Amino acid sequence: MDFNALFIEPMTYQFMQRGLMAALLVGGISSVIGCFVVVRGLSFFGDALAHSILPGVALAYIAGADLFFGGLIAGVGSALGIGWLTNRGRLSEDTAIGVVFAGMYALGILVISTVRSYSVDLTHILFGNMLGVSPGDILTMIVCGVIVLGAIFLFYKELVAQSFDPGLLRVLRMPGEGLRLLLLVLIALTIIASLQTVGIALMLAMLTTPAATARILTRRMPSMIMVSALIGMSAGVIGLYLSWHLNVASGAAIVLTATAVFILVFIGDRLRTLFSGAGS
Repeated sequence: MDFNALFIEPMTYQFMQRGLMAALLVGGISSVIGCFVVVRGLSFFGDALAHSILPGVALAYIAGADLFFGGLIAGVGSALGIGWLTNRGRLSEDTAIGVVFAGMYALGILVISTVRSYSVDLTHILFGNMLGVSPGDILTMIVCGVIVLGAIFLFYKELVAQSFDPGLLRVLRMPGEGLRLLLLVLIALTIIASLQTVGIALMLAMLTTPAATARILTRRMPSMIMVSALIGMSAGVIGLYLSWHLNVASGAAIVLTATAVFILVFIGDRLRTLFSGAGS
């Protein structure tokens, strides 16, 4: 294949153009908030929250309402519920996450089981469909992205302090609990915005894999955020093209691309460490 057939021709279709924009938006937003997920050790929370939105989405579908708002209510509600259960040491964070995750996911399965024929819409929520993104989905991603990135920009120093040294917030008399809840809600909003593209099943990978790769390559949070966003967006674009040319699921192709980058970087870092140790 020549360059035109590989890269230009796919973009002559509107659904591919929308898919490309969605890949860039999801890759960038998820990777930025993913840095705080990785540093704060909230990967289990991200996975649980992605599954906890299922009942909201299913109920919205049955009621004929917008799936986004159903997922948003369930996601933000789950995030706030976990925050309330873990406030002042009521429960450990992993215990609260496990309780909410199991209960909400079971409720989602129960609701879906009442639908006699599984809808394509619900299938896309579970597994994603980058090539089926609508203009409305793009607008939703942009709005959510502005909210998430805007909040990170406004509260960057506070969120970094909360991630690395929560004790410092108490010394400075900053609202540590409020910042923790803000981070949980931002994660929920990011997951909701990304559902149509990669789906519930693969959302955790977009939150953690680019950020984990960036953490190996960098030592400072600003650099980690920039590298993570670059990796996430690049994986989105490459995965989209792979999906087109190989006729495979777009969400899976994007996640596997990000995973391949992580493996290469991890192996490279191990080899560098090995040879550096041997040289000294």
